[in-house]
Amino acid sequence: MNQEEVLMQGYDLEITVLGDPKAQGRPRAAKRGKFIQVYDDPNSRKAKDNLLAVIQSKAPAKPFDCPLQVDLGFYMPRPKGHYGTGKNANRLKPTAPLLHTSKPDIDNLRKLVMDAMTGVFWRDDALVCKGTTVKEYSDRPRTEIRVKKL
Repeated sequence: MNQEEVLMQGYDLEITVLGDPKAQGRPRAAKRGKFIQVYDDPNSRKAKDNLLAVIQSKAPAKPFDCPLQVDLGFYMPRPKGHYGTGKNANRLKPTAPLLHTSKPDIDNLRKLVMDAMTGVFWRDDALVCKGTTVKEYSDRPRTEIRVKKL
């Protein structure tokens, strides 16, 4: 058993969502009479709805109501500049990085997933008290979600 298999053992829920990971946008505000209303950026709302539509079938019968560990992996698409040209167009350059160090920010990626799953997979995201998040380049863009009851 390799190290990755050891790390994946013991999760109560494992989901892989294919496609480019999306990040939570900044909240928007509007004045309604004497009051200020804060709401989700429409693109973030759509991204949350799309994520939930894809993962809904994996939801537990009743949302978790216990301490949780949520480990997330965001695998971003590689830009064309990471590959060679001509006959090497399908080969990754030796200088191509593994780690994704540009936008979107890792915390905004995590926030979108956590918010989308709240109320369906767990009662409240305050129950999440442990977790790791990675953001790397990949030839197969995806979001990996792993949840463990503690």
